[in-house]
Amino acid sequence: MAIYELGETAIVARIVRRLDVEFEDCAILDLSETEYLVATTDMFHRETDFPHEMSAWQIGWMCAAGTLSDIAAMGARPSGLLVSMGIPDLTPAFVDSVVDGMDACARRCGTRVIGGDTDSHQELTICGTGLGRMPKDQILRRKGANVGDIVCVTGNLGMAGLGMAELEQKREPGGSAAINKLFEPIPRVEEGISLAESGAVTAMMDNSDGLSLSLHQLANVNCCGFEIMASALPVPPELRADADAAPGSGLDSAPASALALELALYAGGDFELLATVAPDRLGDATRVCELTAIGRVIDDGVFLKDCNGVTERIERKGYRSL
Repeated sequence: MAIYELGETAIVARIVRRLDVEFEDCAILDLSETEYLVATTDMFHRETDFPHEMSAWQIGWMCAAGTLSDIAAMGARPSGLLVSMGIPDLTPAFVDSVVDGMDACARRCGTRVIGGDTDSHQELTICGTGLGRMPKDQILRRKGANVGDIVCVTGNLGMAGLGMAELEQKREPGGSAAINKLFEPIPRVEEGISLAESGAVTAMMDNSDGLSLSLHQLANVNCCGFEIMASALPVPPELRADADAAPGSGLDSAPASALALELALYAGGDFELLATVAPDRLGDATRVCELTAIGRVIDDGVFLKDCNGVTERIERKGYRSL
């Protein structure tokens, strides 16, 4: 069996076991008596990570956003972004635009590109390494959820998935809010910092690979389960169940409610934060950040409960880059 048949999550878990390191969004290093340095790295490839409709500027933005989202998931403040690029036969203007997109996203997150490396390559390949720092008493990890905690998310779920569906239906990127969400995600850096400072969050990660995979990963780390309320999932207006179909999606054969549920659970690319919050501290968390409570931590299993009280298992599936 080739290793790629295992899938990205299983490959990472295999490497983590061999190295005996923590399975977190970032590596955590002592910086001083009071601060941690967090570091993360992400690799992107032209063919598997960037729809062909993306501009060079959006490719750069996406690389920075994907890397900095991991910093946000720890509740850390970004300190810099290192970028290495394997560059095929591209025009100088294309590469300039990629760099401009990276820089724009980094500055949007309060940091900047501080260095990197370049080399020739058969396919455009970009590796971003993000650095951040934070007080030791505020660090947020994947591990820490307790039975009874409230499950919360920032923003809307399924918007990026809708954007991908629109692309598959050959919709033009210009003017589509969903495609813009897919191409130019906003890392939730300020939200992550605010949640860390609140002291209300017990565990957190980003949901870039989809809500389902993220829930299953948190369940594994914390030896717990989750019950998610279907009616509580914060879907964008384009996917609300009271419409006949998602406007402009070209997916008129699927009811909006079913489409909304599928994309909210299983589509990746939203780059929102998934957090568990102590039940008596929910008010503290919602005061510092726009959050939606979508469920609770239970003993075992990952379930979805519909408006009729019917419960079914949430499949372990989502975005895969391999």
